[in-house]
Amino acid sequence: MDDHAPSRFHLAQFNVATLVLPLDDPRMADFVALLDPVNALADATPGFVWRLVEEGEADATGMRPAGEDVIINFSVWESAGSLWDFVYRSAHLETMRRRREWFRRHMEAHLVMWWIPAGHVPTVEEAMERLALIREHGPTPRAFTFNASYTAEEAAQAEEAAQAEEAEEAAQADVAAAAAGPERGSPVA
Repeated sequence: MDDHAPSRFHLAQFNVATLVLPLDDPRMADFVALLDPVNALADATPGFVWRLVEEGEADATGMRPAGEDVIINFSVWESAGSLWDFVYRSAHLETMRRRREWFRRHMEAHLVMWWIPAGHVPTVEEAMERLALIREHGPTPRAFTFNASYTAEEAAQAEEAAQAEEAEEAAQADVAAAAAGPERGSPVA
């Protein structure tokens, strides 16, 4: 999984966590206190590229695109290996071990990863679409997890195939609309 060489692709990761209590509840104080140190650790980890930060804030915990009680984490990494090292080989792991204190157990996918062109800054809308993809279809080259991962090359091929399929569907819709012609019985000007 170690792929620290410069690449044309970077790895985007997006995850959601459903809070057991509001962030301002005193029982969430330990989690809130860990936000800045864990984010600083991520920012300083070799291979880190970018993380979503709400305008004027230090993090994205105020953004709630997945529901009022759901916080998001969204970042980009040079490689799967650099993300793995941060998640499982740094002080971040201790925070993960305590996640049941702060978050509900998800019954559906709560994490998604996908390859993006280096330099691309993904949007929250894009992330929500990828999360929906993995929830609907399971891991694919377009939306996957550490347990079922794909290479950047496999992802690029899948993206090209998906774009070709979308173009073909659009062309077929155009042909069908043209074949139908003007609606019968409509007044002619």
